[in-house]
Amino acid sequence: MRRMRRTPGPASGTFRTALVLLALTARAVCAELPDISSVPPDLVLPVVSHIAPGPGLRVPATAPGWETTAVSHLLYLPTDWKPAAKFPVLVEWTGNQYKGPTGDVCPGTPEGAKLGFGISGGVGCIWLTLPYLDNPGKQPVTTWWGNAPEYDPEPTLAYCRAAVREVCERFGGDAERVVLAGFSRGAIAVNYLGLHDAETARLWRGFVCYSHYDGVRRWNWSGTDMESAAARLKRLAGRPQFVCGEAANAEDTRLFLERNSLLGSGEFTFCGTGFRNHDDAWILRPSEARTRLREWFRKVVQ
Repeated sequence: MRRMRRTPGPASGTFRTALVLLALTARAVCAELPDISSVPPDLVLPVVSHIAPGPGLRVPATAPGWETTAVSHLLYLPTDWKPAAKFPVLVEWTGNQYKGPTGDVCPGTPEGAKLGFGISGGVGCIWLTLPYLDNPGKQPVTTWWGNAPEYDPEPTLAYCRAAVREVCERFGGDAERVVLAGFSRGAIAVNYLGLHDAETARLWRGFVCYSHYDGVRRWNWSGTDMESAAARLKRLAGRPQFVCGEAANAEDTRLFLERNSLLGSGEFTFCGTGFRNHDDAWILRPSEARTRLREWFRKVVQ
């Protein structure tokens, strides 16, 4: 996520000082938290297999209408999948391509996503990892969505709706139990894309935002101001969101929502991961945060 540039805006000296103090506090908190490498993983991501979909397999797929393009997503069917059964669906957008100074890595592609598998443990839930598309809708991109300077979200949104529709029609996904999750760029996308319009917003039963949040910072394209983010958040319409992050990230989001009188938009749960890393590999390790997230998910999809 460190590739993102912040758009300068007007700010008083007091506000700038507060931002600096907040950043220094976050760094201090991060320094005191353990690294994910200190906790052995108890989950291993399934390898991507270029075969037909089946229980316990993660395979490439292409949504109808994009067969002649270079665009694809990844489909995982749980180990207990049966053709006649209905399953909740976890849809995930991952972060920007990124390598951090402490070893944190995100390739910016569907293959690098981990949240959905860590939440479900590979059982009882279909997992879709979706790409972001360029402006023409023909190629995947690993930084933001669309192309600069427009960053057109419409091709990515169209692909998302088509992929969710297909998994519900062909693989037993329950259209009433679809949860959207995202890390870093994906956490911003949960609201920026997932609540971008009424047609897309109605797909979701719940939302998981890990590290970053739409509206908290302004980025270098239009519509990232607080007022635009608040308008998108109205489409949440009381539904649940699990907001988590490293260090004080989730608390910063809570304060943002509280300060702008937005906490009434949904049913929010805030939780620190307990690790210092900006890396979704934390979800592959046992932790109190993962336990809380799994419990939240089970309640949402019941």
